[in-house]
Amino acid sequence: MNAALRLRVVGSSPAMPRPGSACSSYLVQTHAAAVVLDLGSGAFAKLELALEYTSVDAIVVSHLHADHFFDLVPFRYALKYGHLPFGERVALWLPPGGRDALEALRKAVSPDAPADFFDGVFRVREYDPRKSLDIKDTQLRFQRTKHYIDAYAVRVDRDGKSVTYSADTAPCDSVVEHARGSSIFLCEAALGLHTEEGERGHSSAEEAGEMAHRAGVGRLVLTHYRAAYSPEALVAAAKRHFSGPVEAATDGLALAC
Repeated sequence: MNAALRLRVVGSSPAMPRPGSACSSYLVQTHAAAVVLDLGSGAFAKLELALEYTSVDAIVVSHLHADHFFDLVPFRYALKYGHLPFGERVALWLPPGGRDALEALRKAVSPDAPADFFDGVFRVREYDPRKSLDIKDTQLRFQRTKHYIDAYAVRVDRDGKSVTYSADTAPCDSVVEHARGSSIFLCEAALGLHTEEGERGHSSAEEAGEMAHRAGVGRLVLTHYRAAYSPEALVAAAKRHFSGPVEAATDGLALAC
């Protein structure tokens, strides 16, 4: 694909994966950069189908729920023990407070995991969501979402094209503004055809369509949905509000903008 930005869905499932599907992970590429947004359970093996893992420039984690970052463990083992050489450590950008969560994961992996278990292969840093982040020829910007813990939508811009990833969120005005005019809006639809009572942290397909309409995006891609809902039903629900192209993400889906 000869395009300013290319999106590949690596994993499109929520915490309860659909059969054969990995949890949240998305690869955004330009001619110069390869950025992975989230790396949930089962995603690393699928990432290897898309590119050589040593060519990843950065991993950016939206929030610290297991289905968004647990496959940092197999990625670490691949970098540590794989037979392919890698140069600099891979940049790993975590949300505020992420280092503590990574340390807890290190201790959970093995009682004798070395202190540099992750730092030996990753350049671990926490991003400041108030500031943009440049990764080669891409610019990333962040926006707090409406979720049960601190979570951040990520917008990737390059040459007037953009991909906005909602991360996990209930319907949220600030996420709508963050996605404003995006070429592709990758929006979670974890609630499928239903909604939730009380404290909100996820969206339905219909609500994703409404956010896409309000944001004036070019294309809506529904993701993070359970096997209980058919892709066709989810797309139909989103189209009640959004008249542009809509599709339900599947692992391996590739789009360009």
